[in-house]
Amino acid sequence: MGKVLFVTALALLLHAQLGSSFILSCYFTNWAQYRPPPTIYMPNDIDPCLCTHLLYAFATIKNNHLATYEWNDVELYGQFNALKNKFSQMVLSSANRQTFINSVISFLRRYEFDGLDIDWEYPANRGGSYQDKQYYSVFLEEMRAAFENEAKQSNRARLLMSAAVSAGKDTIDSAYQIPKLGQSLDMINVMTYDFHGSWDPMTGECSPLFKGPEDQGGFIYFNVDYAMNYWKSQGAPAEKLIVGFPTYGNTFTLRNPANHGVGAPIAGAGTPGKYTQEAGELAYFEICGFLKDGATEVWNQAQDVPYAYKGNQWVGYDNMKSFQLKVEWLTKSNFGGAMVWTLDMDDYMGTFCNQGKYPLINVLKKGLNLEQASAWTADSARERPTACTPTQKTRTSSTTVPVARPTWSTAPAVWSLTAPVPVATGLKARVIDSLVN
Repeated sequence: MGKVLFVTALALLLHAQLGSSFILSCYFTNWAQYRPPPTIYMPNDIDPCLCTHLLYAFATIKNNHLATYEWNDVELYGQFNALKNKFSQMVLSSANRQTFINSVISFLRRYEFDGLDIDWEYPANRGGSYQDKQYYSVFLEEMRAAFENEAKQSNRARLLMSAAVSAGKDTIDSAYQIPKLGQSLDMINVMTYDFHGSWDPMTGECSPLFKGPEDQGGFIYFNVDYAMNYWKSQGAPAEKLIVGFPTYGNTFTLRNPANHGVGAPIAGAGTPGKYTQEAGELAYFEICGFLKDGATEVWNQAQDVPYAYKGNQWVGYDNMKSFQLKVEWLTKSNFGGAMVWTLDMDDYMGTFCNQGKYPLINVLKKGLNLEQASAWTADSARERPTACTPTQKTRTSSTTVPVARPTWSTAPAVWSLTAPVPVATGLKARVIDSLVN
């Protein structure tokens, strides 16, 4: 099993431990368990050798304590819950912050998590207080100090901290004290996707690498290259900045099917997919079906991503080629690694796209040189790395599989599988109003 976290992991520590200096962090979403067959996706479906870190979405906050939310959280852990107002109230009070931090440590240790990933969308925005920006930094500083103190007292590895953050310039400026976040967090997961969607009046790419010729005004900032370099220019350490990669596309219904380029007027969101069943979005494996059904695919040369259309339906997305170009750009830019949203929207079975299992994520794995990376425990000089092979994964009737900790293995930073703990060891405290970032 990958080093699974309620947070993502320590970039600098991994630089010292791995043959590759990059991170590949992947989100699992437990609402995928409700999809129609054969696309139901459960923790037991996760390839334990695919990613360096796994994040399980989501957890919730109850009375300033970290808590499970869904009926089957003890087994699967977490589901989306909008917590924006609760989070704003929690960080405002020193007593509430300490109550929450103490509950986090207790929760993570109880369920053998490795850390906490916080997705507050966004401090000082969407009805939040202007004080959120300052108190978010204070909260992270206090949590980091508490995690370090607990590690010394327990003689265990320090719990890790990451946060999912906006890729939009205006939100970045209003929500974050970037140098302070860079000091407290181990990883900064930049959500470099949903730059365009059905909330816009026109078609646009979900995650363009570069600015397009159609971009005007504030839209010139809506691309991966600008967002990542802006975070870096404002004081975030490059090695802690993790680039977001979507395994889905955003869809539109064209106002005029004859006008089907980037920037074409739209009538609304695209038709829901057969399996994901959400208007305005298709999983990559559904997009493969769209293409097989006769959609025309166009390569957007200016932005290094594709789009496709058929009739009045239009989708902007990523494919293997765009992931390859992005991961090459990432490594040349010396960012810390990649974050994938999500595992279950890639063609994880390999039956829809005929490109093998997890075709998109495997492009990242290879591009980040994680196929043969070796990892060790903190006492790496005394440990001998062992191989990670898919045959180590054990399917059971429940969500519990054997894992042995803390033995590192190879390709990539994954745990050897020997002793029983829940496979879904990682949650995500998420605070969100919409997917626009």
